[in-house]
Amino acid sequence: MKISFHGADRGVTGSCHLLEAAGRRILVDCGLYQGGRRIEEENAEDFGFTARDVDFVLLTHAHLDHCGRLPLLVRRGFGGEILATAATRELARLVLIDAAHLQEEEAHFHARLREKHGENGEEAAPLYSLLDAMDVFDHFGRVAAYGRAIDLAPNLRVTFFDAGHILGSASVLVEAQENGAARRILFSGDIGNSGRPLLRDPDPPRDVDVAIMETTYGDRLHRSFEASVEEFYEALNAAFQRGGLVIIPTFALERAQDLLFYLREGVERNKLPPSLPVFLDSPMAISATEIFRKHPECYDEETTRLFARHVDPFALPGLRFTREKAESIALNSLRGGAVILAGSGMCAGGRVRHHLLRHLGRSDASVIFVGFAAEGTLARQIIDGARHVTIFGETVAVRAHIHTINGFSAHADQAELLAWRARANPRRTFLVHGEEAAMQAFAKKIGAAEVTLPTLGQSFEL
Repeated sequence: MKISFHGADRGVTGSCHLLEAAGRRILVDCGLYQGGRRIEEENAEDFGFTARDVDFVLLTHAHLDHCGRLPLLVRRGFGGEILATAATRELARLVLIDAAHLQEEEAHFHARLREKHGENGEEAAPLYSLLDAMDVFDHFGRVAAYGRAIDLAPNLRVTFFDAGHILGSASVLVEAQENGAARRILFSGDIGNSGRPLLRDPDPPRDVDVAIMETTYGDRLHRSFEASVEEFYEALNAAFQRGGLVIIPTFALERAQDLLFYLREGVERNKLPPSLPVFLDSPMAISATEIFRKHPECYDEETTRLFARHVDPFALPGLRFTREKAESIALNSLRGGAVILAGSGMCAGGRVRHHLLRHLGRSDASVIFVGFAAEGTLARQIIDGARHVTIFGETVAVRAHIHTINGFSAHADQAELLAWRARANPRRTFLVHGEEAAMQAFAKKIGAAEVTLPTLGQSFEL
């Protein structure tokens, strides 16, 4: 048995791991790298393995950095089966279609920009097309249910366990026998937090041989969730008192729904103005919210009780959906006292960059970041205190009030990661999906002999 690493190795995007066991090749995730121009070039490079040789893809969840290169995998020859939970299948369809659309739109935009500046040259092609994205869905096969084993081949089976990260997210246990050796190999996917109102807590299996686990926040603890919610309300009200607009770069899956949940609670608890205008300016987040309502099997008891009382946890009086592009452009007339939730969360694409271009230079405005921002992204530049940033080729001064509230993160902090690993109790641990400082800090915290921090392209016998 052998495992090789092809993404999210000493980095936090592009998750992609290849397991060779029981005569089969199993790919766990095939995610997109996110960040600067060099990252975009890396997405188009070879995977480090031959796509047509892969038999199965096990998709842990539908975030773009875990599923975003699936269209390339299929275009380059993958003909096998993709397995995922029901919610992940629906969300992945949404995410991949949106990603293809945005890439085509970005290519056209940059072509117009070059034309405007009198530059010549061949138009940059998108990484993949809408047709490429649609081809992926022909390969989705059996639907995984939490805790139910699925036979992939003789001496090879897989079981999905709730990861508590986003709707439908899973940690994936592969059980394989080969040449008289048996192994239980657990891929964490992204691990969520315990005690949150929407999803159930992470629930990994016990006593595995090998764990491949994420370490996004392996070097730090989150502020308490209750304190983070209060800080969120304070940041909103401070902006309203200045007469300013609030922009929240928002991940369409989970974070948008979390924020709608707490905006509704804030209004109901008189923490926020009763007629607060909130604009969800993300077609993908709007559709994802509709999908969330269809999957009660993923919710914890608190949210299940709300639905039982016919209370929509994502609805508030001043909420407006701006699905169409014209509706988004119309938000340019807003001046203050309103909230715009727009993707993407790392400001790597989507409509939020148009809003930042317009309002980042306004001293009465606020920008609230509520999630992780990878190195090289526009969000990270702003969070790290850049005085000027470049958006669509224009230099923009950063005068808005900047808030970073990491307590909303859908990723487990160091304490939660340690608890997850203690439950899984692996003999050998590979740390992935983390920046190197976070991974090194977490490795020291574990203190176990068999802890490995793989680099891109490395392979190991299991």
